[in-house]
Amino acid sequence: MPKLDRRRVVALAYDGLCTFEFGIVVEIFGLPRPEFGASWYRFQVCSLDRGPLKATGGVTVRAEAGLSALRGAGTIVIPGWRDASERPPKALLAALRAAHAAGARLATICSGVFVLAAAGLLDGRRVTTHWRYVERLRASYPSVRVEPDVLYVDDGDILTSAGSAAGIDLCLHIVRRDHGAEIVNQVARRLVMPPHRDGGQSQYIPAPTRSDTTGGLAALLEWARGRLGEDLAVERLARRAAMSPRTFARRFRGETGTTPHRWLTHQRLLAAQRLLEASRASIEEVAATVGLKTAASLRLHFRRALRTTPTGYRRQFSRRAP
Repeated sequence: MPKLDRRRVVALAYDGLCTFEFGIVVEIFGLPRPEFGASWYRFQVCSLDRGPLKATGGVTVRAEAGLSALRGAGTIVIPGWRDASERPPKALLAALRAAHAAGARLATICSGVFVLAAAGLLDGRRVTTHWRYVERLRASYPSVRVEPDVLYVDDGDILTSAGSAAGIDLCLHIVRRDHGAEIVNQVARRLVMPPHRDGGQSQYIPAPTRSDTTGGLAALLEWARGRLGEDLAVERLARRAAMSPRTFARRFRGETGTTPHRWLTHQRLLAAQRLLEASRASIEEVAATVGLKTAASLRLHFRRALRTTPTGYRRQFSRRAP
């Protein structure tokens, strides 16, 4: 069976369409980006229902293609679902099962996860959804492994996001998987988005990190990003923040939604990706530069987070590979 092109993206539209979630998908995958050449996504919208579709906010949408467009799609995105308690039509569930069996990558935003669950594609799989749907998803599909306190979950060929805005993080994560760190950074800048958020970050952050450096932990985080190759133990970070380690850990999670260790690991991976793309430094040199110390440690983290090796990542995305 020929391998599907993951860059052929099809988004599902339906009556009662979630407008914001749909807009995210169009913005990331459907907006023309000639600066990236022919390797960018080929985007299409397919319709579940015939005729004009009513979308949230009084908007009407008409898609040119029907469910047949899912055949041959490399990536299928379901931007929410109109009612988490409504079982999707059999034709849609059958089309999604067939597409997944053929090798398509499936992604959902917010309540869209209920569509894949109804199709029986999530049994034993790790997923997430908006926090207010977590218990309903668990009760309706007990064989699904729901992770409630994350922005998105990448389970290989099935990716799911939490509430609406987390769909942006998920879509950018997909771009990173397909095109590398530099390209996704360009897309994020065009969106006027903050730095990439780790999927394991909490959905709800009581006190978001400030974008300036005049308060909170923003200045400390910028300082740490410039010293990733150094020993940045919690005790050292806490001393610089003039806090006890316990108070610092609590404040850190309150502002970033994650732990200092997880944040540092994520920043080191991002730095490693950029070095692998833009330099000819050895794997050992990259690991030391970003603070992961050894090539073995770098490979372990790449396997866990990116499902590839540093060498494989460089081969795919390097702009200066020999």
